[in-house]
Amino acid sequence: MTESSKLDARNSKPEIRSYHQPVMLNECIEALNIQPNGIYVDATFGGGGHSIKILEQIKEGRLLSFDQDDDAKQQAEKITSRSFTFCHTNFMYLKKYLKLNGVTRVNGILADLGISSHQIDSPERGFSTRFDGPLDMRMDQKQPATAATIVNEYSEEELHKLFGMYGELKNAKTAARMVTQYRVNKPFARTEDLKAALNSIAPRGKENKYFAQVFQALRIEVNEEMKALEDFLHQCGEVMETGGRLVVMSYHSLEDRMVKNYINKGKVFGEVEKDFYGNEIKPFEAVNRKPIEATEEEIEQNKRARSAKLRIAEKK
Repeated sequence: MTESSKLDARNSKPEIRSYHQPVMLNECIEALNIQPNGIYVDATFGGGGHSIKILEQIKEGRLLSFDQDDDAKQQAEKITSRSFTFCHTNFMYLKKYLKLNGVTRVNGILADLGISSHQIDSPERGFSTRFDGPLDMRMDQKQPATAATIVNEYSEEELHKLFGMYGELKNAKTAARMVTQYRVNKPFARTEDLKAALNSIAPRGKENKYFAQVFQALRIEVNEEMKALEDFLHQCGEVMETGGRLVVMSYHSLEDRMVKNYINKGKVFGEVEKDFYGNEIKPFEAVNRKPIEATEEEIEQNKRARSAKLRIAEKK
């Protein structure tokens, strides 16, 4: 990386940091074990905080960053380093876009799952329970289905399964019934409509957490996050060089369980497979058996860090 490229990256930093405050930033970068001439992937560019830090450590190498969000694309345009390539797509297309950019193997992949502070703090995106906004929740604004589509068109049975599986609601069946009853008189359009429909069944004193679980379930469904994560993880094993690092940070138990299973068993669901000689078929070995968590000091400064779990694995 040239001196001017380093300067470009550094000059982009202040504005990008105000866009989104990355959780456990130093721990993530350290975990990648960056080689100056290596090829790296930031699978979730967001506000670019991780990408900026990676670029500071690359000299002759490359960084390819992925994000399907249009706002993230605008942030990426502020980085002018020649080592940097932005891929405006979901990370589930990792292998395809690496190939399009002439890359077959990489030395490290970082994924900071979930949504960015900027997305949460933008009422018009509908991600946050704190603001009234349209029931949208799309990461990719070009896709047709929104959160409103789900709550207005899914059957009671489908909503029950969704709220139970992705929102881990204890009263998922009741929540599904309330939604289907409410929409008979008035279709859902805004986040406050949904909160109003469920307010009477939200646990007293824990309403905010309850609504956050409901919104999480809808966001996961709208963006097909579980399928995307499964596809992405399996592709990581295919493109990673021996000794390369996979670094994944998750914010809820569903994601963390999938990441843990993939690292330990080579698949997100089911048991590890073995070859003819009884050797386990899995591409990675865990570097840390227990997930790394944020310090109390960081949690005080950034509440989002409270639920973060960082897992690191190395390609065998």
